[in-house]
Amino acid sequence: MMKKDVFDQLKQAMKEKDTVAKAVLTLLKSALDQAEKEKGSELTFEEEIAVVNREVKQTHQALEGAKQAGREDLIEKENRKLQILQSFLPKQLSEEEIADALVKAGITKGMNMGEAMKIAKPLLAGKADGATIAKVVKSLI
Repeated sequence: MMKKDVFDQLKQAMKEKDTVAKAVLTLLKSALDQAEKEKGSELTFEEEIAVVNREVKQTHQALEGAKQAGREDLIEKENRKLQILQSFLPKQLSEEEIADALVKAGITKGMNMGEAMKIAKPLLAGKADGATIAKVVKSLI
C-alpha cells in the first residue's frame, strides 16, 4: 500500500537530511493515518489517492498565495512539495485523453454539467484533477 512507500521515502529523506521531503512525507503519512483512523480500517487505493489529491489541492492553493505575495522562497518550496506529492499519484491523463474517455462514457453536447460531472468524477478519479475534468466537460457540453 501507499503508506509503506511513504514511510520508506520518509526514512530515506531523514537519512539524506532532506528537510523539505521529510516535512512533506510526514504530513502525507499523518493524513493517511488520520483517514485510516476515521474509516476504522485500511484505506483502498482510491481512498489513498483521494487523500493525496487533497494534499495536492492544498499545496496548489498555498502556491497561488505565494505567487500573489511574490515570495520566491515559498514558491520554490511549494513546487518541490507538489512534485513529491504528485509522485504518489498515478500518471495524470492529458486533456485529449480525458475528452476521449468522457466521450466513450456517453457525455455529449447539450448534457447538464451536473449529470456530466457525476459520470466523469468516478471515471477519472485519481487520473486527473477536478479542475481539468471540469474544463474538459465544459468544452464537450
